[in-house]
Amino acid sequence: MQESVPRLTVCASLVEKIANQAALCRTCEVLGVERLILPAPTISAWEFRKIAASAQQWQTVDYCPPEELGVWLGQQTDCRRVALTVHPHGQSLGHYRFAANTLLILGRELTGIPDDVVSRCDEALTIPQYGQVESLNVQTAGAIAIYEYNRQWR
Repeated sequence: MQESVPRLTVCASLVEKIANQAALCRTCEVLGVERLILPAPTISAWEFRKIAASAQQWQTVDYCPPEELGVWLGQQTDCRRVALTVHPHGQSLGHYRFAANTLLILGRELTGIPDDVVSRCDEALTIPQYGQVESLNVQTAGAIAIYEYNRQWR
């Protein structure tokens, strides 16, 4: 595979709320993400459909239950596995250069990405924050990182 062909996969297996899954699906479709990984098939649920605004019809969606995420990540060897987290040793998004073939892992609402999952990633990435609140909504953080990936590769 050529390094110059952009291929972004967003893994939202840890995202529990259907509203966040649907918003991520819409964001991924609008921003041209190749594949979205969700924890379970929820795209036919009314709550998902009303937020996704039909994006699920065009966005490629695959599934990986959270309890299988560690094994699944170990199988993803053809890409750069990047955990988007508030990890203290994460690289700043503003200084990070995405690989063309990137797997972006998003965390669970409130608790983020468990350390054992971060350890299976090639890198940890953080979004600089300057306010008092400790983190962004997972969908918002994902959208920021996807936008930066596209800025670099499209």
